[in-house]
Amino acid sequence: MARKVSASTLRRVLNVWPPFLFAGIRVRTVSDDYRHARVELRQHWYNRNFVGTHFGGSLFAMTDPFWMIMTMQALGDGYIVWDKAAEIEFVKPGRGTVAAEFRLDDAVLEQIRAATAGGDKHLRWFETPISDAEGDTVALVRKQVYVRRKKPRDATA
Repeated sequence: MARKVSASTLRRVLNVWPPFLFAGIRVRTVSDDYRHARVELRQHWYNRNFVGTHFGGSLFAMTDPFWMIMTMQALGDGYIVWDKAAEIEFVKPGRGTVAAEFRLDDAVLEQIRAATAGGDKHLRWFETPISDAEGDTVALVRKQVYVRRKKPRDATA
């Protein structure tokens, strides 16, 4: 069952969630309708790799839960939503503050609803570029989300 939580509460909880807190990841915004989020990662001594750029695990972690949570909250309680797969491509060394933006539009939600209307599962890929302060992409993260309508409960059970 999808947890009902306000976007502002989700933002506050994620900002103290240990995998984000200890990596230096900050959730800056989550829109009230769960259609947009912005996450930043500032470079510190504790999230640098051996050559002094952003640690790849931190870059990946900053994108991890958002597509699943946003899709789950936008579709509502009648759907099962899970992360299914993920991949990351490192494009250039990340330095300084980097950011990721997530935008879930109505057309995507309608495609998911149509694909799952008959009870079938649907696998949807989302792409998220992680950009530096100059707007250059330092990494490209792809997440695959599994979505299926919940089976109706038997009224006689």
